[in-house]
Amino acid sequence: MLLVIDAGNTNIVFAVHDGESWLGQWRISTNEARTADEYAAWLLTLFERVGVNPKTITRAIIGTVVPVALYELRRFCREWLDVVPLVANARLDWGIDVLVDNPNELGADRRLNGLAGRELFGAPLIVVDFGTATTFDVVNSAGQFCGGAIAPGVNLSIDALHRAAARLPRMSIGRPTAAIGRNTSVAMRSGLFWGYVGLVEGLIHRISDEMDAKPTVIATGGLAPLFSEGTPLFDVLAPDLTLDGLRLLADRNTGPPLSYSPERSQGIGQ
Repeated sequence: MLLVIDAGNTNIVFAVHDGESWLGQWRISTNEARTADEYAAWLLTLFERVGVNPKTITRAIIGTVVPVALYELRRFCREWLDVVPLVANARLDWGIDVLVDNPNELGADRRLNGLAGRELFGAPLIVVDFGTATTFDVVNSAGQFCGGAIAPGVNLSIDALHRAAARLPRMSIGRPTAAIGRNTSVAMRSGLFWGYVGLVEGLIHRISDEMDAKPTVIATGGLAPLFSEGTPLFDVLAPDLTLDGLRLLADRNTGPPLSYSPERSQGIGQ
């Protein structure tokens, strides 16, 4: 079985795939100080609840936009699962051409979304990922990743609005029933939700106008279900797209199995 670890700026998602389907997914807040032993104490208990035997995990892959978290995640895989994980980086066989100025600057999550979107839904496509940032990733008709756009995530916007205006409350995002708010809370919720829908729709239209054919538009990320209700522009709702990208990348880079040994312990962070 394969353990997939998607480490984002806000949350880290762990998921187990048995070759046919996901057996379970678990989410924990990203904390740069969390140790391998803490991951083990939390995750192995959750494995037990769904009947996943850690000894049956023979492969692991990590994708992260938080480099400082990588050391302890790799140590968790090696010391608690006896598996040396793949790390999603440019040195692996991705099977997708990247047409950007500096491929090394491209976040692993964006490349993974492009890979999974193309393999599962074809090309051309636009993937909109609602995370800490909202990213728009573009794959052309030839199946090549050709760039995109990055906007602040809606929760960042909520935090910024609350910090900059002392009298405005910190609130959660939700879909309002009307655009015209008759009190401060409803007005804020309207501006955040419908304003963000406008941003997303505007960028989708502009990006589509620059593409060589009409794209399939995919929504993914934690807030994708909410925002997909606010616009007809999404063709596909795929909340597990980044996890699927990691799974597909692992399948392309099988190689001989590796197990943890003390002789390799000095190279954990490399």
